[in-house]
Amino acid sequence: MAAVFKVVVYMAQFQSLPGFREFYPDAFARRNHVFRLWRQTAHTFGFQEYDAPVLEPLDLYKAKSGDEIETQLFSFTDKGGREVALRPEMTPTVCRLVGAKANALKRPIKWFSIAEFYRYERAQKGRERAFFQYNCDIFGEPGPEAEIELIALLVQSIRGFGLGAQDFYVRLSDRNLWFYYLEALGFNEAQTRGILGAIDKYEKMGDDAFKAYDEAHGALDSGKKDKVIAFLKVKSLAALEETLAAFPGDKITARLADWRKLLGGLGAMGLAEFIEVDFGVVRGLAYYTGFVFEAFDRKGELRAIAGGGRYDDLVQKLGGPALPAVGFAIGDVTMGLLLEQRGLMPAFTSTTDVYAVIGGEAERAAAFADIHSLRADGFRVEYPIKDTAFGKQFKAAADAGAKLALIYGGDELAKGVVKVRDLGARTEMEVPRDQVSSVVRDFFSGGAE
Repeated sequence: MAAVFKVVVYMAQFQSLPGFREFYPDAFARRNHVFRLWRQTAHTFGFQEYDAPVLEPLDLYKAKSGDEIETQLFSFTDKGGREVALRPEMTPTVCRLVGAKANALKRPIKWFSIAEFYRYERAQKGRERAFFQYNCDIFGEPGPEAEIELIALLVQSIRGFGLGAQDFYVRLSDRNLWFYYLEALGFNEAQTRGILGAIDKYEKMGDDAFKAYDEAHGALDSGKKDKVIAFLKVKSLAALEETLAAFPGDKITARLADWRKLLGGLGAMGLAEFIEVDFGVVRGLAYYTGFVFEAFDRKGELRAIAGGGRYDDLVQKLGGPALPAVGFAIGDVTMGLLLEQRGLMPAFTSTTDVYAVIGGEAERAAAFADIHSLRADGFRVEYPIKDTAFGKQFKAAADAGAKLALIYGGDELAKGVVKVRDLGARTEMEVPRDQVSSVVRDFFSGGAE
């Protein structure tokens, strides 16, 4: 009893940290399934995969987001006296990588990664302290053609799991157009940023979202506020054009042309049902400079599945050349929850191709030669680690899902053969020892046709 108590205390003492996940083999298989489909989709769009250090200089994140970001990071001073942090996102890193070799890279630069990130924040549904993200970015293309390509990739990267327009959608907005519209209403840049901060919170807080603006800039004129709310409620290109008709100007006219090109391109790809105009999305991060977008589940039960937008100034801000950029990230936590809810996460079982049934120690050496040869050919082969009765071995073969059993008994080896049993058809034949590999290959190539 005392020993059992010690084991329980030991296990309780060494549990994983809050917000960090363990991936047992079944969970790891599900994770790999998601990553595999993301990777396949990115490759079909011509994106190249990259990777980068998990530990970066703390100043890299401060340069992008300001000193306050440090409260959200796993940051520390390393043994060399450097201020460092575990990466909370990929955008600053990929900007650094692209900026360092921008002149040598063929444009447009289309890169993606699947990597783990760390944020020191409260763990909750859909958000962990350690999580994976699928990041896709296009550098070097300033026009909406880049958004067409990237949003199409975003939709297909979710759609590829069997999800449809009834399951998710992409909310599309435009920080540039917000700036132009608010400028036309008479707001200066500081006031405009204050309004966008309120818009970012308006969906959750309603009118209370404007309190911070009122405190910083004085009470918002009721007439102007009505026009801000009216723009917030624009939900179509036609409504957008109608609203902005009263505000002529080159910037607004050119931006509406970009909207027509973007929505027209996505429509031509057959993706219109996945896209909704929604100026309630402004992506509170100040480095975004143009179109912004977020993907959500239609039932509204989960956090955002994905988010992204244009950030044309960030590469230069982090020390590289001026280089337009647009990107998005999909988190694995919310994506996994959505697939589970819709019943689209497969149940993975570990199956064996061939099970070697071995009579005893004398037959083991002969079996080992064939086992290793088949494994070298790419077949998954298992065998009893220790001598075991034939009945138990056949049960183990069935439990492992094996399709073939190779039987190495004393009688078979005396005749120079191996008995090959088809465990599905329940048939068997004797095969000369030197033909075992070819018979197994023929069996599986025929079964794959």
